[in-house]
Amino acid sequence: MAQYRKLGKKTKLRKALLRNQVTALLYNGKIVTTEARAKEIRKIVEPMITLSAKEANNFETVTVTQKVARKDKDGKRVKEVVDGKKVTVYDEVQKEIKKDMPSRLHARRELMKFLYPVVEVPAEGKGRKANTVKVDLVAKLFDEIGPKYADRNGGYTRIVKIGQRRGDGALTVLLELV
Repeated sequence: MAQYRKLGKKTKLRKALLRNQVTALLYNGKIVTTEARAKEIRKIVEPMITLSAKEANNFETVTVTQKVARKDKDGKRVKEVVDGKKVTVYDEVQKEIKKDMPSRLHARRELMKFLYPVVEVPAEGKGRKANTVKVDLVAKLFDEIGPKYADRNGGYTRIVKIGQRRGDGALTVLLELV
């Protein structure tokens, strides 16, 4: 018996489809797809969420001193003249950052290998490159989704049957995070 469904696609296309749908599921929380695809996606998403739940609190907080350019009211850098040259003025700021432990860093890199990068475009600035925001989906997994399911032993997704799709009659389902 096969370990996975081929979904009527060649290997590269099938892997790209699954990566795309897994990324969409984790970003949106639910997707509509066919039953066979949903069962394959579930096999991929469940271990990802388990990994992020296991490594959710595996970090240490470190305080660092960072130099930040001083800015004026317009948001431009403040410059001073030193030895006949214009030099940017810097202030020192204390920041707290999360430093991943080695196992969490490895888990983060494993998740990044599979997930596609997500770019969010606001509705009012559609098509404008300046308003786009890159979403860190791995951070969302570790900060939101992982702790949410930390006390749960599997079963992070739910498949709800919707009905047959017009055209080819394939059974469509709603795949969502519980």
